[in-house]
Amino acid sequence: MLQRMQTVWLLLAAVCGFLTFKFPFFTGNKTADQAKTFESVTATSGILLLVLTVAIICAVFISIFLYKNRKLQMRIVLASLFASLLNLYLFYKESRNFEEGNFAITAIIGLAIPVFLIFAARGISKDQKLVKSLERLR
Repeated sequence: MLQRMQTVWLLLAAVCGFLTFKFPFFTGNKTADQAKTFESVTATSGILLLVLTVAIICAVFISIFLYKNRKLQMRIVLASLFASLLNLYLFYKESRNFEEGNFAITAIIGLAIPVFLIFAARGISKDQKLVKSLERLR
């Protein structure tokens, strides 16, 4: 299980998912009742962001242990990839609520999740092709 490269990619995606709870995606000033407040957008900024981020992390951890069922593992990784892209859109949408601000350098953490999931999907696909080629040789 750990000798497979996609396990490493999935673990990195899960770690990045956890880091989005702590590090901001966007920081800036919000105007509320004529008072500017400095806030940041993290995975805990909205209920939908929170639920989607937790779902992505859970799905990634589940897919790590499905190494014997590559079809199901691939489906879960692709669903997680779609959910992480939706999560990025929600982060961006949440950042539009600010009057002024900038994307934080730690926004790279949120952007890395779909990249790691793509690498994991490629690794799962390579494993599937290898198993199919070995079955043809029998």
